[in-house]
Amino acid sequence: MPGLIDPPPSLPPGLGFSIYAQKLWYDIDFATRSIKGRTEITVQPHSKDLRTIRFSCRQTKITYIAIKDHKSPQLRHEDPYSRVDFNVGYGVHQHHLLRQKVQAQLDGGSEDELVLQLPKNFHIEEIEDPFAMSRENATLRLDGDIRIENGDIPVTTEIPKVPGTGEDQAYRYKPIEIILGFDVLGFRDGLQFVGLQKDDPWYPHAFTRSFATPAHPSCLFPCVDDPTARCEWQLSIRCPRTLGDACRKPRSLAPPMINGSTATDVDLPNGESNGTHRADSFNLEDQDEFLMELSEEEKVIDMVVVSCGMLHDEIDDPLDPTRKTVTFRLDTPVTARHLGFAVGPFERCDLASEFRSSDEDDRLGENARPVWGYCLPGRMEELKNTCMVLPTALDYLSTQYSIFPYKSYNICFVENSEADVIDTASLSICSSRLLYPQDILEPLDKVTRQLVFALASQWMGVNITPAGPGDTWIVIGSAYFMTDKFLAYLCGKNEYRYRQKTYADKIFELDVNRPSLYALGSILALDPSEMEFMALKAPAVLFILHNRLIKANGRSGADTCIEKVAKNGKVANMTNNCITTDNFFRVCEKVGHMKLEGFFAQWVYGAGCPDFVVQQRFNKKKLVVEMMIKQTQIDSVSSAKVEPETFMRDAVEEVHKIYAGPLQPLFTGPMTIRIHEADGTPYEHIVDIKEAVTKVEIPYNTKYKRLKRSRRQKERAAAAAGMDVAGDAQDDVLLYCLGDVLQSEEEVLDWQLTDWSKEDEDKMSQESYEWIRMDADFEWICKMDVHMPHYMWVSQLQQDKDVVAQAESIHYLSRMKAAPLLSSILTRTLMDQRYFHGIRTSAAAALTNAAKSEYDWIGFYHLKKAFDEFFCFPDSPMTRPNDFSDRSRYLIQCAIPKAMANIRDEYGKTPMAVKTWFIDKLKFNDNSHNEFSDCHYVATLLLCLAETLIKRIPPGGAYGYQNLTHEAEIAEADFQRKAVEEIERYRRIDEWTSSYQNIYTVTTLDCLKKLTLENVIPRRVEDFMQYTQPGNAPNVRIKAWSSLAEVGAMRHPPLRQYLLYSLESEMSPYMRNEFYRVFGLALGYIALQGNRSRQKTGPLDNGGLVIDQEAADTRAEEIRRSESIEGALESLKNELQTDEGLKDSLKGVLRSDFISLKEFGNFLDICAMLYEPVNSLRVVLKYPRYFKVEHEGKGLLHFVPTKIRTTPLPKAKPPTLPQPKIVFQRKPTLPVPSTSPTPQRPPFHNIINQQQSTPIPPRLSASPAPPPRKTIKLKIGKKNSTALAALASSSASVPMSAPQPSPQPLTSVPGLNSQMPPPASVHPTPPQSKSQPSQPSDPSRNNTNPDVGDALSLPADPNKPKGIKLKIKLNSIKKEEGV
Repeated sequence: MPGLIDPPPSLPPGLGFSIYAQKLWYDIDFATRSIKGRTEITVQPHSKDLRTIRFSCRQTKITYIAIKDHKSPQLRHEDPYSRVDFNVGYGVHQHHLLRQKVQAQLDGGSEDELVLQLPKNFHIEEIEDPFAMSRENATLRLDGDIRIENGDIPVTTEIPKVPGTGEDQAYRYKPIEIILGFDVLGFRDGLQFVGLQKDDPWYPHAFTRSFATPAHPSCLFPCVDDPTARCEWQLSIRCPRTLGDACRKPRSLAPPMINGSTATDVDLPNGESNGTHRADSFNLEDQDEFLMELSEEEKVIDMVVVSCGMLHDEIDDPLDPTRKTVTFRLDTPVTARHLGFAVGPFERCDLASEFRSSDEDDRLGENARPVWGYCLPGRMEELKNTCMVLPTALDYLSTQYSIFPYKSYNICFVENSEADVIDTASLSICSSRLLYPQDILEPLDKVTRQLVFALASQWMGVNITPAGPGDTWIVIGSAYFMTDKFLAYLCGKNEYRYRQKTYADKIFELDVNRPSLYALGSILALDPSEMEFMALKAPAVLFILHNRLIKANGRSGADTCIEKVAKNGKVANMTNNCITTDNFFRVCEKVGHMKLEGFFAQWVYGAGCPDFVVQQRFNKKKLVVEMMIKQTQIDSVSSAKVEPETFMRDAVEEVHKIYAGPLQPLFTGPMTIRIHEADGTPYEHIVDIKEAVTKVEIPYNTKYKRLKRSRRQKERAAAAAGMDVAGDAQDDVLLYCLGDVLQSEEEVLDWQLTDWSKEDEDKMSQESYEWIRMDADFEWICKMDVHMPHYMWVSQLQQDKDVVAQAESIHYLSRMKAAPLLSSILTRTLMDQRYFHGIRTSAAAALTNAAKSEYDWIGFYHLKKAFDEFFCFPDSPMTRPNDFSDRSRYLIQCAIPKAMANIRDEYGKTPMAVKTWFIDKLKFNDNSHNEFSDCHYVATLLLCLAETLIKRIPPGGAYGYQNLTHEAEIAEADFQRKAVEEIERYRRIDEWTSSYQNIYTVTTLDCLKKLTLENVIPRRVEDFMQYTQPGNAPNVRIKAWSSLAEVGAMRHPPLRQYLLYSLESEMSPYMRNEFYRVFGLALGYIALQGNRSRQKTGPLDNGGLVIDQEAADTRAEEIRRSESIEGALESLKNELQTDEGLKDSLKGVLRSDFISLKEFGNFLDICAMLYEPVNSLRVVLKYPRYFKVEHEGKGLLHFVPTKIRTTPLPKAKPPTLPQPKIVFQRKPTLPVPSTSPTPQRPPFHNIINQQQSTPIPPRLSASPAPPPRKTIKLKIGKKNSTALAALASSSASVPMSAPQPSPQPLTSVPGLNSQMPPPASVHPTPPQSKSQPSQPSDPSRNNTNPDVGDALSLPADPNKPKGIKLKIKLNSIKKEEGV
């Protein structure tokens, strides 16, 4: 973890050049889902020694390359997608070998994919006046054939630069213009086609899906894909003119047109056309067949192109009337990752004219940017309802931070998008899942925040980018901070602060064993939850930083820091608008005029959150409040249990060796303590936390006096009765108090409310202050446990106007032991409409604690009474027709049933009165006069009804058998049957009339899943399987698969294989990501629970006797699985490593032609979890075949394979030479002189193995002539003639050399041990002794020149017979090739 004293992470080394401008031409074919393109890149060298230019270029096929006015360079293109082929021999155990091939690309590297080597004769020219070249380039328009020299166009003096280049050498060398042509025939990443496929009913359209993270580089065209490399762009897209033209079946055409010329034409670097393309090559009369059914009105719908930048022109193709070319310009330099477009039959809406007032337009003047919305046909009303807030948001952000960095803002909604929002320059490509009609209320908050965040990302995220992965938190946090500030302007301060309090509490729960914000940036691609956590914590850190800066200087906070960064990058000392953590740290210090090393070290480079325990008491002698503030995060830290929902994140982090940052024992900083004394005046004190245990004494400012609660209650009652509060009592009445409803005697009796007891009033009268508020200015993300009596928390709830203080009080009251008094306080909070709706819904949820038999079910009574008061006819349980015009009332109407569904008796069962209440509300629900849909409200009632059927024993509840009467058992069974039938009835409603996003089907599947898990109904897998098939709505399929995983159906191998097959064959990246998430969820359940069913058995009811059926070792195994990720992974390996079907399915996914490189890496991670790496490969060979050969004449032979050969061929033998002629003669041989004193006949093999020691003079023949026939005569014995014949036969099969006509020595035959001496002079060498072994003959070391040479080689065997003459005709022995 880097510290603040360490230098910031260095930028990537310079490439030796920068990109000044780039032009792109695309020709899109919807029928074949392919594109043909061309790009012209203007490269600015930084040195005359530049010889290699590197680009990112994946999944594209380079068709041509040229340098303007020069020879084409050498090209080396290595597509990383070619390395993801699952070759024959690779298996799931070779996952580490496959990862090594693509690890560089998975880490974000891509510069070596396309390497251009400049020609040797190419020289980079140096410019004498670089400032003149700078001025010339400043006036150079993107269409390079136009140059303005008279100053008609304003000159842009700010030139984009690349790290490592200085301003003095930016234009010292003449630019290089490189032209590249490319084809993309199958997209795995970068561009997504929708429609014109089976089970794909959407209108055909295409859109880019690049993301600004290292794991998602640009995959659309050759470029320098670096977050620090920016340039200007021109984009020309050639596409079908109408929807009917896009849906025509593929046709055979001449080469496609690009910018008015054919692909064959653009191959020529000089730009000349070859004239081969003619308009009469198109025959439209033959193209009447379409790939999808279209009406006549749909056929003429125009295809619209939405892209970054401003529209330059739109020209119909003069040679093809079915196509057109649309050109866009983007003058603001951006990175390649932020270039995007969409093509489809979109409808267009001017959102600015629809929702921006004329006064606002006049106030902004030229800074009022147009806002355009695009959607598919039929969804215009949803677009207007969803995006109506965007013009107001753009005007607010432009006023508060800086002018919008682009000339217009576009938002386009498409189908099957992988992400909800894709950010590109001046264009946000959003999923149509975000669209909702005017009568839907539920997604209002979530979708509005997502769309405003997409708009804010144009400032922080597109215009300002992170310099490195560790700096991603700045742009993510700043964009969300800007979003929340606008929502505070739109919805109010209470909404803003309550949302921040909710986020802070969630961060404290999740920030356990997590990396720091800075370290989190490098692992965002591992799991979607990493980005979700950053999006949660980063803006919260900026929020508390904002509060501390405001306290320090009084006016400037984090919004001022963001404004300075967004307005002018020079203030932050940024390069190419790339922000670093160190730059942002300096800006914050400069704005706040304070030191922030400790803050950044704890909250940016550190991990975890503090846990405070606060104790206080009043010292009457000193008149001070003594407080002790203790940090206990180290003492209370515990390893988080492994859950199925988080199993994949923990497992992937374990595979990649990513560990949590060290938990800090001490957090430091200022903390505001606010003491509300007896007179109601708050006194603030700032305490500087520097130690783990901080003790402070806070002076008391008010005279020791306390107003009695009984008197206050009397004054409230008097005010409620209309009496005037006068006299001395007027001074004692509090000025403001919430929750003072239902105060009359009739209301108290009717609602069965309880007041403070005499004992409580006496205690309150002895207190010196009303309550103590810790961290009143919200400067910490922490857990604060303040030891105060419950009546002080009630005072804080009723008298503190801060919604955060009220939320803290409700949180404490919900944890304390229930009592009728607590139920009365919470009921008054629920009924007081002055409270924020979040406080009221929290109070409703807390009333469940008082719904117990020991309190006569007072909590249930208050909840039911509140619902009847708000939503039923007077004095009747019959609900009024729904009216959701007041959104706060709608939220209360949904919150009360959720709270009632959690009511349980001591046996864990829901009382029958609660169950029948839900049946009645579903039966009598009336939405006929409501302008809003009630589908989400009905879905809430269905979930609550299913919850009432589940037995959940509360803490301290009774286990065992509950004695019920026969009538009660019949009533329980009858209610269960009716409830399940009601759920099934709503499940079938979507089959006739679809609800919004099939909410009824999704909800009922969730209900059936819960009931199956709790053994309420038997498990029926077929109920879920029918919704997993293609053709169902995407969210329905996803819910069905998730339900199957949770009920334990994935323990069956066929279902796992079916899920992976669905993923392998799915073309939608959104669905593949969801299937991957479901598969990870299934692995989590298998790892934690094994291959057993997830249905709970629970303890057996046997007359109150609890029988434990699990063995001790099984229990220990379950504990080991759930306590550590290592134990869970080991259990998962043991369960699945022998599943051969799973291995085949994983191999099928890795071989899929649809998955992207990131998805390929994800499944390699799964293989690493399940299987040990093996460095060997299994080689699979095909059986050999017999071949039949046919002679076709003229030297051609035709080989035809026939049947398969399964048996090995006989062992090959050396070729058999002609049998030598052997002549036996019975006459004496030549005398052999002996060198030994005693004449002794040597053995036969020694005679043959002798070497000639006397040189033989060369022959005198001048011309080569056939050598005379020679005969070698050897005398051996008369016996053993049979052995001699065998000897001759073996010698005939040995390769021999024929005598050469040349006088040079003959080439020795391999395998011969010696040379044969000539017959005229034989001088045998006596046999060597056993102590001196014979050395093998080496012809290269032989200095003699024998006449015959190595003509014959016979094995040396002393047992061979002797005394027989051997006659061999040497000229009958043929010389073999190579001998």
